[in-house]
Formats: sequence, C-alpha cells, structure tokens
Amino acid sequence: MLDIKFIVENPEVVKEGFAKKGCNINVDELIKLYLDVNKLKTSSQSLAEEKNRLSNSIKSASAEDRPAIIAKSKAIGDEFKLEQEKLTAAQARLDEIMWRTPNLPSAESPVGVDDTENVVRRKVGDIPHFDFTPRDHVELMEMNGWSELERITKVCGSRTYAITDDLARLELAIHLMVIDKLAANGFRVINVPSISKEKPLYAQGYLPFAKDEIYYMPEDDVYLSGTAELILNSLRADEILSENELPILYAGFSPCFRREAGAAGKDTRGLTRVHQFMKTEQFVICKNDIAESEKWHQKLLQISEEVLQDLELPYQVLEVCTGDMGAPKYRQYDLEAWVPTQNCYRETHSCSNITDWQARRTNLRYRDNADGKVKFVHTLNNTGIATPRALVPFLENHQQADGSIRIPEKLQPYMMGKKFIGGKK
Repeated sequence: MLDIKFIVENPEVVKEGFAKKGCNINVDELIKLYLDVNKLKTSSQSLAEEKNRLSNSIKSASAEDRPAIIAKSKAIGDEFKLEQEKLTAAQARLDEIMWRTPNLPSAESPVGVDDTENVVRRKVGDIPHFDFTPRDHVELMEMNGWSELERITKVCGSRTYAITDDLARLELAIHLMVIDKLAANGFRVINVPSISKEKPLYAQGYLPFAKDEIYYMPEDDVYLSGTAELILNSLRADEILSENELPILYAGFSPCFRREAGAAGKDTRGLTRVHQFMKTEQFVICKNDIAESEKWHQKLLQISEEVLQDLELPYQVLEVCTGDMGAPKYRQYDLEAWVPTQNCYRETHSCSNITDWQARRTNLRYRDNADGKVKFVHTLNNTGIATPRALVPFLENHQQADGSIRIPEKLQPYMMGKKFIGGKK
C-alpha cells in the first residue's frame, strides 16, 4: 500500500498516478477520512484520560461531591464508548480503502489504458520459416504420444494437463536449467508450499484485487497459491533486517494454481491456460533506493532474456503501460515468445519492480547503515520459467518435419545429451 502521509502531503501527485492506473479512489475523501480518524483518536484519548482522572478522584472526594463525580465519569464513559464505535467504523473504512490503493507508476512507464498500449522495446531472435506446414503444440504432443489431455479432462476437468515420457522430462529439465542459472547468479533456491493463509494474499496484492482468480478452501480457511512470490513476500514479514543482509535473492519453486476465471473461452486448447502449473520464480528484497531496485529490475529482465536465448526462442520485450500493469507495480516488463501456429508472440515472463508497496503490507523493514533509520525494503519479482505454458513456443519453434523436437545445446545436458526427442517411428 501507499504511505498515507505521502498521500496527504502530495494529493495531486497521487491523483495523477491513480488516474494513470485507472484507479477510481477519491483521494480527497480518503484524506478527509484519515484526518477524521486522527481527530477521533485524539478525542477518544482525551475522554479516556478525563475518565481516568475522575475515577482516580472518587476515593478522595467528599461524600457530597462523590455522586456528581460518579455521574460525570459515567457520562464521559458513555461518550467514550460512542467515540470508540465511530473510530472503529472509520478506521475499518480507511483500512479497506488503503488496501485498495495501487502503487504509483514510474514516470518512465508508458501511459495507457490496456494491453493494446504496451510498448515493444525490442525483438530478439529470428522467427522460424518452415519448409513444411508447422503443427501446433497439441498435434505434436498427440503424434508423439506425449499427452493424456482427453483422459485427464475426464478425471480432473477442463484446463488440466498430463504429459508423459520425453515431454515430461523436458518440463523438468527446463526448470533445472533455470534453477542452475539463478543459483549461479547468487539466488538461494527454495521450494515453498502452495498453501497460504489469507494475510499473505493481501500482503502480496492478490487481495482484494483478484479474488475471482484464487482457489479458496473454506473448511481449512486457506488458499492455493498462484506463484511462489506470494509465499516469499511474507516469509520475512514483520522483521527488521540489517542492511548487510540485503539484497536477499530467492529462486522459488512451487506448484501454482489459478482459476483463470477472467479467461473464459480463451486459450482452451492445449497447455496455454491451465489451472495448475509449475513455476520457478525470481524474487528480490533490496534496500529502499529507486536506483538500486531499478538496477535489480534490469538484472531480473536480463536473466529471463538469457533463459529464452538458452531455449533458442525468438521473443520480444514489452514495457507494460500504466493501465495494464496492475495495482502493485511501479514498473513492469513482459517477455513474449513467438508461437508459429498462432502467428504472434505470447507471454512467458512478467518482470516487476514493486518498490516498497508490498513491504508496507508485510511490515518488512531494514536498518540503514548510514543513518540508523528503519526503512521499508523494496521487492521485485520475475518469472524464472512457468510450465507448461513455456512448452507451447518451445515445441512449435523447434519442431521438425517428422514431428521430432530439436533440443537446444544449452538444454541437452539436462536431457541426457539428447539432441532430438520424438518423431515418427
């Protein structure tokens, strides 16, 4: 969330930032509510102090004065109770709005309403040209006997997948390659659960913004996680770190779950949008300095570009516009790999600088070495790799005329040295 004091002191800046994000929160009403809460806190405290003073004076009061003091103490007690009720209601309303305040976007981010106004910063790699009619990823899986899509739908419902043999190994191999790359860049590999209490969802920013996308298990009062970022963001909640501990780099691996409620009727064929998937996530905690966090933002982007280059996939880098980047983001890039049969690029990575927006929700701070002050950290996240989505461009770009799949050189050690998998027997 944003710093309420910053909102009060910079209302026009906040209004402009909210407008760029498409946020309809009334800043003037928010500020008035905050000031009202402060007034109620002050008046409640004064009433409590007066009631205590009267209560303490009852014992030493004369018999004649005591009834009047008791009556006045009772009246003030009743008034205090009413003030507390007003304060509780006003504070709850303020908290509700504050949980919905988005981060302010970077001045460098393109201003736009939706994904049609995202800006292509660069394209990397050559789009393949086939001397045969390329097959889509579902055809390639079926002809190689690598999938059980129809059977698994009967068992588990729509938007589920089951892959076998070399394709199942390939999925794991890609994750291992990415994990090794992250470890070589100083990331601490961590496997995390996919079950979360409610509070971390507010801390990460899923709630209250994306409730329809989250699986909830009411009997256990827990949620299924859509990314390791959710867990990693709250792992050090309420701590005060030493600046010497920063930056903290996590490579989080976990199964992930998303309802895809907002994607009804979209990408129902194959592996693009499924309810459960595997994801390796990059997550960074660094000091509260925009130059520092932007440096890490570029580093995370560089690593993901290296991943796509190692997989020998043509891709483009998008800078996401203000209206498409979502509430937590200060600045965001998306990477999209080329999908031949769809004749377009499709997202594989999303790379975001969150600044201190999440840290204020988790109360994660550090003590600055220079001045000893306690400050909120900055957090950043980026996809390492997410499968099976990444398998779609991989299969289609590396397919051969006989239906076999070429394995890029960097991935071959993770595939027992194989240069090709599949193909007509």
